[in-house]
Formats: sequence, C-alpha cells, structure tokens
Amino acid sequence: MLEKSHFPIALLRSKSWDEFAQPDAPQLDFVITVCDNAAGEVCPVWPGQPITAHWGIPDPVAVAGTDEQKRHAFVDAMNQLQRRICMFVSLPFATLDGMKLQQAVRDIAKTA
Repeated sequence: MLEKSHFPIALLRSKSWDEFAQPDAPQLDFVITVCDNAAGEVCPVWPGQPITAHWGIPDPVAVAGTDEQKRHAFVDAMNQLQRRICMFVSLPFATLDGMKLQQAVRDIAKTA
C-alpha cells in the first residue's frame, strides 16, 4: 500500500526499541506508538526524554473478512495516520513550550 501510494519503502524496516537505547543511537525528539495493543503496555524509558504519545490505530492485519474488507482496513489505517501526521507537522513548534507541545501531540490521538 505504501509503495502504491509512492512512498519510498526501500529503507523501511521494523525496529526494536533496544536499537534506540544504544549509546550511538540517534536522539529522539518524539516517540509515537500506533499499535492498539501498545496502549496498555509499559513503554521503555527513552533516552533524552522525548515527547511521547499513543495514537492507537486498529491493526489492519487483524481484520478478518473478504479481501476487500481487509484492503479497506489498510486504507483506513493509512488515512488515519496521514491525517494525524499532517496535524503533527502543522503544529507551531516554535511557539509551544514542552508541556503544551506534549499535550498537543497527545491530543492528535483523538482525531479519527
């Protein structure tokens, strides 16, 4: 689906959070979890204390049904993520202090 939407995917891969706990790991400014199952999990303490939020999205892989219903689940997930990412990159980062930025990033989760 990403490839059909013209997103570059060659360098994408799933990563363990352990990768970001290494001394040479890049510094994270934001950590946003999206898996609905992650909502109740204890997240690690991220180095550098990045702003965190949970934007739960139903896992499209878990959808049972016809191929069309499964495809629709992936489209819905991608559309939700695109809306939320657009809202995120539109935030006035320069004018929000840390607390307000944290709340704004968390409030984005309320967007369907």
